[in-house]
Amino acid sequence: MKVKFWGAAGTVTGSMHLLELTSGYKILLDCGLYQGSEGFAEDYNRNFPTSPAEIDLLILSHAHIDHCGNIPQLVKQGFAGQIYSTHATFDLANILLQDSARIQEFDARTNNKWRGRKGLPLIEPLYTPKDVPRALSNFVSISYNQWYQITPEVELLLLDAGHMLGSASVNLKIHEGNRTVRIGFTGDVGRYDSMILRDPVPMPQCDYLISESTYGGKVHNFSDHLGDDLLDIVRQTCLEKKGKLIIPAFSVGRTQNIVHTFDRLENEGKLPRIPIYVDSPLAINATSIFEAHPECYDEDLQDYLLHDPNPFGFNNLHYVRSVEASKAINDSREPSLIISASGMMTGGRVMHHLRNNIEDEKTTILVVGYCAKGTTGSEIVNGAERVKIHGKTYNVKAEVKILNGFSGHAGQDEMLKFIDAGQNREELRHIFLVHGEGDRSAMFQEYLNTNGYKHVTVPARGDEFEL
Repeated sequence: MKVKFWGAAGTVTGSMHLLELTSGYKILLDCGLYQGSEGFAEDYNRNFPTSPAEIDLLILSHAHIDHCGNIPQLVKQGFAGQIYSTHATFDLANILLQDSARIQEFDARTNNKWRGRKGLPLIEPLYTPKDVPRALSNFVSISYNQWYQITPEVELLLLDAGHMLGSASVNLKIHEGNRTVRIGFTGDVGRYDSMILRDPVPMPQCDYLISESTYGGKVHNFSDHLGDDLLDIVRQTCLEKKGKLIIPAFSVGRTQNIVHTFDRLENEGKLPRIPIYVDSPLAINATSIFEAHPECYDEDLQDYLLHDPNPFGFNNLHYVRSVEASKAINDSREPSLIISASGMMTGGRVMHHLRNNIEDEKTTILVVGYCAKGTTGSEIVNGAERVKIHGKTYNVKAEVKILNGFSGHAGQDEMLKFIDAGQNREELRHIFLVHGEGDRSAMFQEYLNTNGYKHVTVPARGDEFEL
C-alpha cells in the first residue's frame, strides 16, 4: 500500500492525498483547490497527477474550498466514484461549490477581456455552475461515530473534528490479506471550548496518521473575554473615531462565530446601537445551514437556544444580499460594522469595502483569522504601507488590529492534546505532517519529536511512501 501527497504538502491549501492499495484500489482524501500564486494555481488545479477516472473513492473531511473546491473538476475529468462526507458537509459543499463555480466563470470572463485585447488564447473556467450538480450526485452523506463497510477491503469512520460545521477526521481500516492497516487523516482540527461546535473527538489508534500542522510552533493565547475585546474595538472605531469597522471573515464558520458573539453581547445589553452588516450572500446561505444542523452544536449553545432560539440574529443586524445594498453601505459615511468575505482578502465584496475605506484613518480593519502568504490579508497583517486592490495601489491609512480568538484551527498544544487523546506512541508507526507552511510543519515536527513521537515526516508535494 502506498500514500502519495499531492496537495497541502508544504502549504496550507489544495488538500489532496492518495492512498493506493495493493489491489490497485485508489482512495483520495480531499480534493481541494489550490489558492495562491495565480500561475501555479492554474496549472495545479487543472492537472491531476493521475487520471481521475482511475480513482475509486473520495473521502471529504470538510467543506472549505481548499479541501473540496476541485471536486467538480475531478468529476468533469472522469471520476465516477462515490464521495463520502458528513450530512452537514454535503449541505455546505452544495452552496460553496456553486459559489466557487460562479467565481471560476467570472475570473475566466475577466481574464479573457485583456487576453483577447492582447491576442492571447482565451481560457476556460475550471468548471461552471452546470458542473456542480453532477459532482454533488456522487455524494454519499453519512453520520458521525459509525463504522461503514465501503468495500470488503475498506472500513470508514468519521468523527467530529470541531473545525467547522460537519468537519470530520477520517479513520480507515484497510484489510489486505492477513493484515489490517489503520490509517487516520485529521483533516483540519478545531479548538477546544469553541463557542458553537463540539470539541474535537479523539481518533482511534492508528498505524499511520496524516495530520494537519497549520499552527505548528504557535500556541493560541485566547482571551477569556473575547466578546469584551471585540466590544472594545467596536467602541473605539464606531463611537470614538466615528469610523467603519471592517471585519474580513470566511463566509462559513468565522462569520457565524462573530455574529453569535454579537448576539450574546446584544442579549447582555452591551452592544452599541450601530448598524452591523453581513455583506456576503454566501455567508447568509451558510448561516441558514448552521441553523439547520443543531446536532453539531456544543452543550453551551444548546442551552443558549432555550432562551434565544435564533443565535445568529438580533436588532441592528442586517444581512445584505443585493449588490445595490452593498454599494449603499460604501456610499454611507455613518459609523458601522461590516463583516464580509473573503477572510484572506483575496476577493469578494470585502475588497470593495477596503478600496473605499482603507485610506481613511477613522477606519479599522480587524483581522480575525489566518492569512496565507501572498494574500492581501497577509500584506496588511505584516504592516504593508501600500496594497493593490482591483489593480490600483492604495495607501494603508486605516488602523489594523488582530484578534485571534476566532481561529477555527487548533494551536500546536491543542494538536498535541488531540493526538495524545487517541494515540499510543508505541503503536503509532508514523506521522505525516501536511496542511502547513514549511516552517510551521517543521516546528510541529520538532515539537512532536520532543514529546515522544519519533517517526514524523514532512512530505513534499509528489512524495510517495510505502505503508
